Amino acid sequence: MAKAIDRIYSIIQSLGMSARQFDMSIGASNGYTLRMKKNNASVGSDILERIVEKYPFVNINWVVTGQGTMFGADTSAAEHAIPERKLTYKEVEAIIEQKIKAHQEDELNNLMNKIKSEITAAKQEAGN
Repeated sequence: MAKAIDRIYSIIQSLGMSARQFDMSIGASNGYTLRMKKNNASVGSDILERIVEKYPFVNINWVVTGQGTMFGADTSAAEHAIPERKLTYKEVEAIIEQKIKAHQEDELNNLMNKIKSEITAAKQEAGN
């Protein structure tokens, strides 16, 4: 089961950053993210707060629970949202990239299921 640190690492990759750059951007100690990932450790609430402050477009519910999408606020959280700010080009690019990846994964899963069905049908046909 994936942990918050795994999802944070996914965010880092989606933003096209190194772990060191991310650590510096949120004011964490050098090597924090990689150390936590290596040890499969839990992330402190102070780090989660820093992520939300620095990257408000990240869905913190997804970071903590794995539910929802990586970027964008939950509808319940949107009611209490901080006034919107303009996203940077890199942030928009990361959001688009995440959406494309999710769409590609869905298409790939659908294709794999179709192929499995065809193989099963072919085996049954060959057995008759």
